[in-house]
Amino acid sequence: MHRFAVLAKQTAASPGCKGPPCRNGRRDVALRCIASLVKGKQHQQRFTQRTCPGREGLVRWNSAAKASAVKINEKTSREKILTLESMNPQVKAVEYAVRGPIVLKAGEIEKELRKGIKKPFTEVIKANIGDAHAMGQQPITFLRQYSPSFMPLKCPPPGPLLTSSSSKPVIGNIGSYSASQGVNCIREDVAAYIERRDGGVPADPDNIYLTTGASDGIATILKILVSGGGKSRTGVMIPIPQYPLYSAAISELDAIQVNYYLDEENCWALDVNELRRSLNEAKAYCNPKVYQDNIYSEECQFHSFKKVLYEMGPEYYSNVELASFHSTSKGYMGECGYRGGYMEVINLHPEIKGQLVKLLSVRLCPPVSGQAAMDIVVNPPVPGEESYAQFIKEKESVLDNLAQKAKLTEDMFNKVPGIHCNPLQGAMYAFPRIFIPFKAIEAAKAHKMAPDLFYCMKLLEETGICVVPGSGFGQREGSYHFRMTILPPVEKLKIVLEKVKDFHIQFLEEYA
Repeated sequence: MHRFAVLAKQTAASPGCKGPPCRNGRRDVALRCIASLVKGKQHQQRFTQRTCPGREGLVRWNSAAKASAVKINEKTSREKILTLESMNPQVKAVEYAVRGPIVLKAGEIEKELRKGIKKPFTEVIKANIGDAHAMGQQPITFLRQYSPSFMPLKCPPPGPLLTSSSSKPVIGNIGSYSASQGVNCIREDVAAYIERRDGGVPADPDNIYLTTGASDGIATILKILVSGGGKSRTGVMIPIPQYPLYSAAISELDAIQVNYYLDEENCWALDVNELRRSLNEAKAYCNPKVYQDNIYSEECQFHSFKKVLYEMGPEYYSNVELASFHSTSKGYMGECGYRGGYMEVINLHPEIKGQLVKLLSVRLCPPVSGQAAMDIVVNPPVPGEESYAQFIKEKESVLDNLAQKAKLTEDMFNKVPGIHCNPLQGAMYAFPRIFIPFKAIEAAKAHKMAPDLFYCMKLLEETGICVVPGSGFGQREGSYHFRMTILPPVEKLKIVLEKVKDFHIQFLEEYA
């Protein structure tokens, strides 16, 4: 209807008429013109008039215009060009469980609570998504003081808007576009950060691409990667359970999702034999091709894939194509809203690098404020700087708090009959396995729901706790899980875990 609205404005603006009656006449001419276009007819008479019709004619036109408008309203629902049948089928195939039906239902319940409708709870606790600050995690002062929204802490006035820890200029105007690959000196800072992280393994700024969060980088690499048709169509191997971004992007690109299952009985470890099984089976029908600061377990340490490749020797490090991603959204930073991130891509063919830059150029550049936030994350205060003491205190406080909540969640879930939770070694989420009785499975079928969706929906409706069913992430056939963030403050997290425990025991009794 947009083109009709434009036509109406053009028709109503016809020259030669003056005064209110004429404006009304032009409006009615426009309405009749739109009506004729919708009906597929061309009314020639009167439409090219440059003078106002008489009052008697105006009355007739008003009546005709109203009648035509009624017919337009009757036909609009039957004449939509974009329908579920005509839309892009790949978009229709996309599913994103983190913001799926459970979250929509949670929104409806929140509206009902605001209207005063009584529930067995007073608030909806959204434990479905890893939005740290929304759940009460305190921002890091250093990052916020250097944020483009605040005055810089160390910049000597009237210096540039933002500086890195070495006080060199980074951004002159936060409202301007940057290069499509990102601000050059920020990419240099990212490369230096990667070298420090990996113990001296070299990093080239030219291999760094600043992105709109890690998600943007992942989707971009998949676009470059996916090709072919039939049995030669690209298959993308992803771990199960997976992050729904992967399956959503794969569906949107009409690629083939190739699952390999992590070993739940061994704390979600990668089983090389399972990886080989998945790869070999996938070859029959396609062409198959952790947050760094969140390590809670004292027995675990972060090792980047790039560092491991380097340690395997030149045969691998100089040839294996590898894309790595990082963002400001998780970890101790938790700055989701900035949408800052980067990807490092090594051993890419020079011509493919050109194609990658071209693809990134289409979206002009990532948010400059997000690039600035990423620069601060990779360039934190160092010992001897005035901000260091407070920065390291806040960082360790956030990580210690996450470790405490990870252990609390594991311990409390494992005390509940019918729930098993592996140790949380680094993520912001628990993914406990839940026992669902046969009668509950049958009830779920009756409601045309997956059993774990049925479970999570009842949990939401009876306790106000919003979690995501494991089927949205993938799980072995016959097993059921849900994913829950551990981000709420400790006291609120204890309440959440107690409510889940009470609900689960009651659920087992109800469907025994």
